[in-house]
Parts: sequence; C-alpha cells; structure tokens
Amino acid sequence: MTKTFIETERLILREVDMERDIDAWADMMTSEDTVRYIGGVTKDRMMTWRDMVTVVGHQQVRGYSFMSVEEKATGKWIGRVGPWYPDGWEEPEIGWTIHRDFTGKGYAKEAGKACVDYVFNTLGWTQLIHVIAHGNIASIKTAEAVGSKYLREAIDIPLFGGLKCHIYGQSKA
Repeated sequence: MTKTFIETERLILREVDMERDIDAWADMMTSEDTVRYIGGVTKDRMMTWRDMVTVVGHQQVRGYSFMSVEEKATGKWIGRVGPWYPDGWEEPEIGWTIHRDFTGKGYAKEAGKACVDYVFNTLGWTQLIHVIAHGNIASIKTAEAVGSKYLREAIDIPLFGGLKCHIYGQSKA
C-alpha cells in the first residue's frame, strides 16, 4: 500500500510506486509536447525508470518529492506533482507534469494548489518557486492560479537542458 500525502476533491497525491507507475510515467515521457518544457528530450522506459528512481531517492534524502497523482474516480495515473529541491536548485520548488491524456482538466492547478498548502502548512516552507521554460503558457497560468507571481528570468537551470526559464514564486502569507 502506498502512502497518500494529499487528497483533493478529484485527486490523490501519493508516494511514487515504481511497479505501479512505470508504464503510465514512461508513456508520458514519450510525448514531445510534454517534454519540450522539461529538458526537451523524450525518454524510453529505462530513462524514465532512472528519473523515477531519482524522485524516490529525493524523497529519501529530503523527506518530500514529486508525488504520483491519481484521478480519484478512475484510479488512473495522471502525472507527477509536488515539492522538489535537487542539489544546485535556487530554492525549493513545486513542479508539475501531467500526462497528455489528462491536460486541460485543471488537474495541475488542483494538485499544485494542494501542494502549496502542503509545503507551507506541513513542511514549514516560507517560500517556493516554479521553474517554467519560456513558451510554457499553460504552466505560467497554473503558477498564477496557485498564487505565484513572476519573479525573474533564469538560464541554465540544472536539469532543464539549457532552456531559458521564468521563475515564478510566492511566500507564505
């Protein structure tokens, strides 16, 4: 049984389960539209597995990480959302990646807002950022919908493959 961290009206945000999540996660990473703003390179199953191990390891080291997101009504895996702070990152982040079959339904906004509440009220963060590649209008809208504002530009953020990025963020009220 995997640990649930957050439940919203339509979603369950839970720990990553390597066996249970690999197929849907790997499928998500084959989409050029999905990965163009998170490094720009599609990934096969093995590369996806390595990314998942990184997320699981981040959870062990930091005590938090991206979570697998499931649709409550169907139990389908729809993406990864959550707190993220790898070595070399400017500040702790909340990030999101939603499988192409589930975009446009407000899931990133719903999960993102729940994560903002979680990091401020459970993890004790006082501020957070979102690293958003130039051109990713959907993520900008999501960041604004969860209460974040444009802060600055950034180039050569680790793991973003040299993409120019906007930094959005907010402080605990």
